[in-house]
Amino acid sequence: MLIRLGHSPDPDDAFMFWALDADAVDAHGFTFETVQEDIQTLNEWALEGRLDVTAISLATYPLVQDEYLLLPHGSSMGSGYGPVVVSQRPLSLDELREVEIVVPGRHTTAFLVLGMALEGPFSWRALPFDRILDEVASGRADAGLVIHEGQLTYAAEGLAKTLDLGEWWLLETGLPLPLGVNVVRRSLGGGLIEELSGVLRESIRCGLANRDEAMAYAMKFGRGIEVGLADRFVGMYVNDLTQELGGEGREAVAELLRRAEASGVYEAPVRVEFAP
Repeated sequence: MLIRLGHSPDPDDAFMFWALDADAVDAHGFTFETVQEDIQTLNEWALEGRLDVTAISLATYPLVQDEYLLLPHGSSMGSGYGPVVVSQRPLSLDELREVEIVVPGRHTTAFLVLGMALEGPFSWRALPFDRILDEVASGRADAGLVIHEGQLTYAAEGLAKTLDLGEWWLLETGLPLPLGVNVVRRSLGGGLIEELSGVLRESIRCGLANRDEAMAYAMKFGRGIEVGLADRFVGMYVNDLTQELGGEGREAVAELLRRAEASGVYEAPVRVEFAP
């Protein structure tokens, strides 16, 4: 059975699916067609129901919950670290509320959590994630919300950290910050979903067990960053909670969406439902 699987063109996402590309796990009769797009595009595609399995921002899940189920693995979570707001000099939260912030998309979890940290609406402008650092460094923007490897490279661009959302969330809740999640189309049916979920979980486990091979594959998606930095980035977002959310991970997902729902972000009630 053909499964169209979407993930972002980043080392951490690619690392998780090396084993599928390398035929290193039993695919149980599934054939995978992988599609790489930036996370904002994948969010938009999920709204259209284009893919069978896809990475999306957790903030987008309530908008597609009728079409997709959350998978209990494949999530990107950081404990005490996460997307970073950068600027040419450190800004206070009050200053951030007064300036325009370039962001990687309004459906990203980073955008949602920044609104929580700033306690309300803020001035923003969307820009592809890989252009945000230059936009701030050039002075065309006062501040930028940085995701992906930019979380590690902003200082090399001469920029300062104003706010780390992972740090903020940990102090607020004591929980890791759930950013990206993997979802599966409900219409595949319970039996197929459970079998497919098992294959995808094994792919993540196999990558972690064969780190050198998986990293060599992941570097194809590194956008020119050096190996040590890519390895550090993968280590941040492919971890035990990626293999299996467990109690802490599920609590973090539920808490973030509970807070978002309580703040009026979503029109319909949020249902946090996981596949087997």
